[in-house]
Amino acid sequence: MDNAMLVVYLTRLLAMGLVLPVHEAAHALAADRMGDPTARRQGRLTLSPRAHLDVWGSICMLIAGIGWARPVPVDPRYFQNPKWGMALSAAAGPVSNLAMAWISAVGMQVCAGFVRGGAGLPPMIALLFFQTLFYLNLNLAVFNLLPIPPFDGSRILLVVLPQKLYFRVMRHERLLMLAIFLLLILGVFDPVLTWLDARLAGLFLWSTGFVGRFF
Repeated sequence: MDNAMLVVYLTRLLAMGLVLPVHEAAHALAADRMGDPTARRQGRLTLSPRAHLDVWGSICMLIAGIGWARPVPVDPRYFQNPKWGMALSAAAGPVSNLAMAWISAVGMQVCAGFVRGGAGLPPMIALLFFQTLFYLNLNLAVFNLLPIPPFDGSRILLVVLPQKLYFRVMRHERLLMLAIFLLLILGVFDPVLTWLDARLAGLFLWSTGFVGRFF
C-alpha cells in the first residue's frame, strides 16, 4: 500500500470513529431526554467508539464508505407518546449526521482556502479528512432516512402510517431487511441515493460558500 492510500484509509478510519458514535449517541440522548433510560443504563450515552462500533459494520465503512454500528436499544414504553418518541429518537441519528456534514463543509472551505494559498501538505491532509467526514455523514444520513427497515426512516414512518398497518409491515422486518440488502448489493437504490447525496452536498457547499470570502 502506497503512502497516498495509507492516508486515505487513516482519514476514513478517523472519520468513521466520529461519525458512527455521534449517530448512535444522538439516538441514545434523544431517547434519554424523553424518559427512556435503557441506552444510558447500557453505557450507550457516550461518544466512545468502543461503546458503539460493530466489527463488520466498521470494516464495510472503512472499505466501501457505507457501514453500520450497534443499534441503540430504545424502549417505547417509557415514552409519553410512544409513536412520536420512536420517531424522534430515530430521527436524532440522521439529524446529527446532517449537522456534522454542515460543520465538515465549513472545515472543507477553510482548508481549501489554505490550500489555494499554498500553505503546504497539512492543509491538504486536513481537507481530505473533512471531505471524508462530509461524505460519510451525508451517506449515513441519506441511507438512514430511507423509510424501510432496518433504517431509521422506518421508525419515522410510524408517524405517517396507521399503527395497525405499520406493525403489520414490521412483522416481516427480517425478510424486508434481507430483501433491502440484496437490492443494495445489486445497486437498485444507487440512482436515488446518488441524486439525494448530490443535492444535499450542493446545498451544504452553497450554504458554507461565505467562508471562502475570507481567503
